[in-house]
Amino acid sequence: MNFSHAIRHVSAVLLLGLASLPHAYAQAPACPVKVGGILPLTGSMAPITKKISQAAELGVEHINQGGGVKGCPVQFILRDDQGQPTVGVDAAKYLVEVERVAAFTGSISSGVTGPIIAAVTAPSKVVQISCCSSASTFTDGRSGGYFFRTLPTSKAQAYATASEINRRSMKKLAIIYVNNDFGTDMLKFFRQANSKLGSDIVTEVAYNDNQPNYRAEVTKALAGKPESLLLIGFPKDAVTIVREWLSQGGPKKVALNNSMRTMDFVTGVGAQFVEDFFGMDNAQEPGPFVDAFNDAFMKKWNADSKGPGVHTQYDAMIVMGLAMNIAKDLTGPSIREAIRKVHTPGGTLIGTGPAEFKKALELIKAGTPIKYSGATGPIEFDANGDVSGPTLVWKITGGQIVTDRVINLTDMQTLTRRIEN
Repeated sequence: MNFSHAIRHVSAVLLLGLASLPHAYAQAPACPVKVGGILPLTGSMAPITKKISQAAELGVEHINQGGGVKGCPVQFILRDDQGQPTVGVDAAKYLVEVERVAAFTGSISSGVTGPIIAAVTAPSKVVQISCCSSASTFTDGRSGGYFFRTLPTSKAQAYATASEINRRSMKKLAIIYVNNDFGTDMLKFFRQANSKLGSDIVTEVAYNDNQPNYRAEVTKALAGKPESLLLIGFPKDAVTIVREWLSQGGPKKVALNNSMRTMDFVTGVGAQFVEDFFGMDNAQEPGPFVDAFNDAFMKKWNADSKGPGVHTQYDAMIVMGLAMNIAKDLTGPSIREAIRKVHTPGGTLIGTGPAEFKKALELIKAGTPIKYSGATGPIEFDANGDVSGPTLVWKITGGQIVTDRVINLTDMQTLTRRIEN
């Protein structure tokens, strides 16, 4: 699929595997069943969105090939939020009020997701599952339980970043962070962790995204004579910020967050200038279902599934499809309650791919509990709609993004106790 073509046509109808759809359910909805997606196809987050949208499309394809939703194929309607809160709210209102979607995935930026929850998700009682919005503020009850996400909150990434910065003995740290829910949340938790782990923060500078240059912000950050940098932001802005940082003589000890885990960032700055930069992301839990997803993504798109939000977006879509089949009807309250039954303790294990989805539908129709383990690994939502998982430490070496190491879930839990106790 040509991605620019997909952007121009923000609705994508995926009607695949019709022959395998069951003929009857207890309460048959109107076909096709519409589900929505909201992603920043343009704007500062656009460099990482292509693979995320491809993962969503693969998820819908697997749902339809595996039996659809209550006997119907799924129609996926994708809207561009441009990384802007007002545009995101308009996109969500369009999906809910015009297209009448049963549920939707999105968005990436916490600064977009928060307004969508306040203006659309909570008042309309429509389920929203995000692959990538990590701000912890969404767990304060504001969504009425209609918001879920398939990646850990920014607390996990911030704690792991502080631990790795300490492990690498990075001292006199400058922090440049995007001034939105994500950036301020990451900064808050990083400070908390750093107070226990010990690096000196010499300057903190906020920036607003989508600016033509960041000379003033970088100059301010360098005024404290730092020996290292933590950059919390988005890939398009990060290219400009890092170029300015290096041009002003900033040190090359640089830590990044997950959104810069894209070759667009590496080539945008210049591979020779970012050697040994490192960052964090949430990791996949090794296993056959993870391998099956990675193989399916490669087969469909002729590209690996590495990158922020890719496996979590697939899981968001599959969780939605399973929950909609479990729900007694396709109303928001029913889907919300059904999501927690996607990972019933002691349930029959369900993995990735159309065959596994078909197996799940047969179990659901028989009244047998299921337990989904997806492209990320086991998916289990807590009372706030959040999940836990391992953390990936990545670095840039030889012009490529490679895995340095993985902090497993047990070690993440140990780190959390060390910081919070």
